Amino acid sequence: MLNISDIMQTVNMIDHQHLDIRTITLGISLYDCADSDINSCSKKIYDKICKKAENLVKTGSEIEKEYGIPIINKRISVTPISFVAASCESEDYSVIGRALDNAAKNCGVNFIGGFSALVHKGFTNSDLRLINSIPKTLSETELVCSSVNVATTKAGINMDAVALMGKIIKKTAELTASNDGIGCAKLVVFANAVEDNPFMAGAFHGEGEPECVINVGVSGPGVVYRALQDIKGESFDVVAETVKRTAFRITRMGQMVANAASKRLGVPFGVVDLSLAPTPAQGDSVARILEEMGLENCGTHGTTAALALLNDAVKKGGVMASGHVGGLSGAFIPVSEDEGMIEAVKKGSLNLEKLEAMTCVCSVGLDMIAVPGDTSPETISAIIADEAAIGVINSKTTAVRLIPAPNKNFGDSVEFGGLLGSAPVMKVNKSNSSDFIKRGGRIPAPIHSLKN
Repeated sequence: MLNISDIMQTVNMIDHQHLDIRTITLGISLYDCADSDINSCSKKIYDKICKKAENLVKTGSEIEKEYGIPIINKRISVTPISFVAASCESEDYSVIGRALDNAAKNCGVNFIGGFSALVHKGFTNSDLRLINSIPKTLSETELVCSSVNVATTKAGINMDAVALMGKIIKKTAELTASNDGIGCAKLVVFANAVEDNPFMAGAFHGEGEPECVINVGVSGPGVVYRALQDIKGESFDVVAETVKRTAFRITRMGQMVANAASKRLGVPFGVVDLSLAPTPAQGDSVARILEEMGLENCGTHGTTAALALLNDAVKKGGVMASGHVGGLSGAFIPVSEDEGMIEAVKKGSLNLEKLEAMTCVCSVGLDMIAVPGDTSPETISAIIADEAAIGVINSKTTAVRLIPAPNKNFGDSVEFGGLLGSAPVMKVNKSNSSDFIKRGGRIPAPIHSLKN
């Protein structure tokens, strides 16, 4: 039975605490679009996406108005293009990238993800063609997002892929230098990438997914922050229980929207991703949640422990609210998209090394971090390798979305606008990692990967 107090609480969360559905993402399989001619393949891809997603934005808007719940983004994820284009007789996959961009614009969505490759154990010819097409594609398109998985707990770390991605990130930054290297904001390097992630820039429609599926990503850092303000001075037992209860309410709302979207679109419901995804808006910050637990500034001693509690409590509360929780599900710490993180960096309490430590206990990894434009490809690769190692050893998803901002130095800032926000350029260790990266090969899988 509906409880008037619960209804009013939810209304207050939406009106005053930035509660929203961050995204409804339609996953689409493109396997049947394969063709040896890349132009024919591109046309099939465009036509299928436009057909399958023609009502996505309309449906999302209808649900938004009917339930009074903001749905910030409507997005599409597709089968990794390195799979779909494998039979194409072309070295340049940017033609397909433009088809994806045009389809996304025609459907009216915010982003489309899946210009992707999975190379954790090695490269196919198609993988290499796709990866080498990433800089051109991201510089010529607006809505296309790209990702590359370079490591898994089962396979170890493909260091040849890690080395290549350092160069690709640098080239992407150079080709989008007029916009502070924004192409890199649409490029993620993963370890243990998941198949049902609704969040960009890392979303793709995985091998085990159905023909089409609806995945929903919720948010609500502001709601958690406000809940903790009401229990000042209480023990961590109370803090954890409060976060769990709040995550439950947030996820139930996501489940309701997911069910409605699934039914109206005639597409199976996949998962609710219950990640706390911040925005640059005041009061919608993960960093402020950590500070509300008693830290003077995010990044000081105790930050990793606070984040560990938050991430775990969010998961525990969310899994009780939906039968199918998936994606990344936890707390995101993207610097440019979190006003509290930005302030902590500017104050000097949060640096790259502390962020890396925090990624051991949160969702994803080093996310939306601007570094000096003269940072070498080898240093970028070494940062990727460190983050991949955290993911592989801890059997969790980690990622790097790094922006070597052209012509920018430590202390400068980059501006992207919208959800991508702005980011202070962070200091990077100047010591050389080139000989480490040049070794190539694979870092073997850890012993605990042998679970069969």
